[in-house]
Amino acid sequence: MERFDTDVIIAGAGPTGLMLAGELRLAGIETIVVDRLTGPMKQSRALGFSSRTIEEFGQRGLLHRFGQVHTIPIGHFGGLQLDYRVLEAGSFGARGKPQLFTEAVLAKWAAELGAEVRRGTEVTGLGQDEDGVTTELATPDGPRRLRARYLAGCDGGRSTVRKLAGIDFPGTGKRIEMWFADIAGCRLRPRISGERVPGGNVMVLPMGPDTHRVIMYERGAKPRRGQGAPEFGDVAATWKRLTGEDIGGAKPLWTSYVTDVSRQAAEYRRGRVLLLGDAAHIHLPIGAQGMSAGVGDAVNLGWKLAAAIRGYAPPGLLDTYHAERHPVAARILANTLAQSILYLGGDEMDPMREVLGELLAHTEVQRHLAGMVTGLGIRYDVGPGDHPLLGRRMPDVELAGAFGLAGWPAPRQSAAGSWRSLRASVFDLLHAGRGVLLDLAGDQAVRDAAEGWTDRIDIVTAASRPAGALDGADAALVRPDGYVAWIGSGEPRAGGLWDALSRWFGTVQN
Repeated sequence: MERFDTDVIIAGAGPTGLMLAGELRLAGIETIVVDRLTGPMKQSRALGFSSRTIEEFGQRGLLHRFGQVHTIPIGHFGGLQLDYRVLEAGSFGARGKPQLFTEAVLAKWAAELGAEVRRGTEVTGLGQDEDGVTTELATPDGPRRLRARYLAGCDGGRSTVRKLAGIDFPGTGKRIEMWFADIAGCRLRPRISGERVPGGNVMVLPMGPDTHRVIMYERGAKPRRGQGAPEFGDVAATWKRLTGEDIGGAKPLWTSYVTDVSRQAAEYRRGRVLLLGDAAHIHLPIGAQGMSAGVGDAVNLGWKLAAAIRGYAPPGLLDTYHAERHPVAARILANTLAQSILYLGGDEMDPMREVLGELLAHTEVQRHLAGMVTGLGIRYDVGPGDHPLLGRRMPDVELAGAFGLAGWPAPRQSAAGSWRSLRASVFDLLHAGRGVLLDLAGDQAVRDAAEGWTDRIDIVTAASRPAGALDGADAALVRPDGYVAWIGSGEPRAGGLWDALSRWFGTVQN
C-alpha cells in the first residue's frame, strides 16, 4: 500500500482553507495546511460574514467563540434599501467581525482538532496520478516534496494551484477601482450603506470610537497599472474632491483597493485537485459575499472529500461539489456585477433604480434578493420530493425528546417509567460534522431503515414534532453541511430513505 505524507494538502491558511481543515479533521482526515505568509494577515477587507455563514459556524459549535454577534437587519442591493427581516433569519449577517478575527477563530479550532499549519511554505509545483498528488513546496528549509491523496487550492484569486492544475479562469477584467483606508483621529458621519455624490460614491463605516473605514469610487478615474495600495495622500485628495471633507490630518492605519474583476474557475475539480474560495471565484466585494462563499465551499466539500478518502463515497459524490457550488458562485458574480452597475453608475442609471425600487416594494422580490445575497436562498438538487425544505438548509429547530446520538447522555427512565426529556437544536446535532436522521414521529421503521449507516450518520428521535419549517414532515435526513437531503411523510414514512442514504452516504453491507 502506498504511503502518503498526509491525506489532504490545503494551500492557503485563510478562512476558507482553515474551515476546510476543520471540516476534514472532524472526520478524522489528516491535513497539512501550507501558506506562503509567515504569519496571519494584520488587516482585513471583510468586516463581517453573511447570515448563512453565521448558521454554518453555529452548526459546528463555533459561534460562541466570536463573542456577541451583532447583525445587520437592513442593508442595500446596489444602493437600494433592502430589509433582510423579510427572511426568517432576519439579517444580512454579522458586523464588526474583521476577517483577521474570523481567521484566528478558525485557526484555533482547526489546531484543536489536529490540523497542522506550515507557514512560510508555498506550492511551486504539482503532479497527479490516479492515486494521489505530489506537491512541490518552497519552505524555509528549502525545497520539499509532499505526497497526498488530494490537494485543495484555497490560495486566493491569483491561485498557484489553479494555474499549475491548468484550470481556466474566464471572466471579465479590471474596469474600475475602489479605494479604501482605515483612519483614526477624524470625525466623520457614518455612511454605512454608501452615498452617491456628484463625482462618484463614498461610504464610511465606523470601526471603533475613533476609527473609520472610508471607501470611495471616483467615476471616470482609470484603474492604475500597478498592484500596490494607493498612497494615503492620494486617498485623502480623492475623498476631498468627492465630499469636500478633509481627512488629510487623520492617522492612516491601512490603505488598499479592490477592482471589479469577475472570474470563475471553469472546473472546481480536476482529478485530485480541488479549488475553493477566491481560487475558484473572484468579484467586486460589494455586499461582503466573498469570504462567506469560501466558507460555504469548505462546508460543502469537507464531508464529501472525507467520504471519498474513507472509501464509502458513492459514485459521483465528489463531483457534486462543482455541480452544487459552481452555480452559487455564478449567481454571486452576476449579482455583484448588477449591483456595481446600480451602485456606481451615474444619473443614466436612475430609470433602472426607479423600476427596481418599485419592484422592491413587493415582499417576494425582497425575499428573493435577500436570499441571494445572504446565501439563505440556496437550494440544491438532492433528489425527488416536493417538500419546501428539501434541498434547502435546515433552520436551527429545537427538538425535545429521547436522543440516540453518540456522545449525548443516554435517555433515562424516571421512577414512573417515562423517558426523561432532553433538549437540543438541530445545529447542536451537527457539531460533529456527521449526517443526522431526524425521526419526528417515533417510527421504528425509519430508524431500522438507516441502521446500516450509523457509522456515518446519527439517528435522533424527537419526542414531539416541532412546528414551523418541519410542518408536514415525519422524518428528515440532514447532510453534514446542514442541507436537507430527504423528507419522509405519510405512509410508508421510510419510503425513499434507502435511496437518499445511498446517494449521499454510500452503500452498506447487508
